[in-house]
Amino acid sequence: MVVLQLQFFLVPFLTSVTGTAQYMMQDAALLSYIDRRFLSLEKRLEKCNEDILDYVEEFRDFSKMVLSRLAGLNNYKAEVKSEVENLLTRIERAQRDIDYFRSVTDSNTCIEVHEDLVKQQLFEEAEEKKKLKLMLNASCDHMLAGIKSLKIVKKTGDKHGSWMKDPGKKHAKIYLLNGSVNNVILEFANIMTFMESNHTLKARRITLPFPWEGTGHIIYQGFLFYHRYGSLNEIIKFNIQKKNITDQMLLPGAGRIPAYQLSPSTKIDLAIDEQGLWAIHAEPETGGKIVITKINHVTLAVEHTWDTSCNSKDAEAAFIACNTLYVVYNFPSGGTSRIQCVYDVLDAVNTYEIPVLHFPKRQGSHSTIHYNPKEKQLFAWGDGSQIIYKLHTKQKV
Repeated sequence: MVVLQLQFFLVPFLTSVTGTAQYMMQDAALLSYIDRRFLSLEKRLEKCNEDILDYVEEFRDFSKMVLSRLAGLNNYKAEVKSEVENLLTRIERAQRDIDYFRSVTDSNTCIEVHEDLVKQQLFEEAEEKKKLKLMLNASCDHMLAGIKSLKIVKKTGDKHGSWMKDPGKKHAKIYLLNGSVNNVILEFANIMTFMESNHTLKARRITLPFPWEGTGHIIYQGFLFYHRYGSLNEIIKFNIQKKNITDQMLLPGAGRIPAYQLSPSTKIDLAIDEQGLWAIHAEPETGGKIVITKINHVTLAVEHTWDTSCNSKDAEAAFIACNTLYVVYNFPSGGTSRIQCVYDVLDAVNTYEIPVLHFPKRQGSHSTIHYNPKEKQLFAWGDGSQIIYKLHTKQKV
């Protein structure tokens, strides 16, 4: 009887416990399923984030590529424009030469036509000279008669380099550009600061976006004009104060051979005189003769080009003063530098009567010689020394 009563009570109890256990197992299985789903969602969200980051990175790369190609298009545009202008100039020259040769080689029955062509050519040359005199201030009438003295200001930096003042500004700042390939300018408050032993600590460092090539750069009216390293003939105009590129150009015909045989790193030598910005280079087509180009320093437009009679062989440097090119020659092993070729763009100098002008009291070579029209002095870099030459001038003949 007691057993039957226990059985009566235990059976419902065990049934209840078993049911509860089943419910608990089902709940655990449900929780496990939900947990797995959450883990799966987290993994998918992580994959989604990774994909988004990849898409962002790809978009950045695409943007950089587009900007790079746009910059390349601007370069091509400038190159095409320059080449077209150069082509038009050469066509014009060729047309004049063809007209002239026709006037010389035609039969005697065309003598009157010959004379007309010659008169027309002479008239055009006279008009061209008038235009050049208007463009180049004809009142600039002095020429170099001698180099009076030299002052070695300091000896610092590499064998090749360039240093200068800005003749287009009133300040007395000194700029040092060390080496034939570099992208850092050192700016000093004045020449006394530059001469101090710890001068580099007091200099303002200006980093260029692209390095220069050679030593033929120049600073004028707050801008650095320089030949971009790695390019054939690209000239960059860089704002020193704002530290950005404001313009660039391609110089037709330049960059294929050195401007001076004894300074092979300099393919384009930029110069400043009383009339503004010039470029000096040599071309294979002229047999290595030096070519000079007048450039508008504001727009970087080519204003005129002259093929000179000065040879780049054994030349180490050159400078332009008052519309006149002075080419400096030396020996390959170094020696006394001398000026023995002069070219005046307005034919205001009788170059055949000019004696050879020797640089005083110094044996060696120059990698740069720049004329400062404001101070009427030469700023030179010779074997790591920064030198100033004082000049003696006279009236042009």
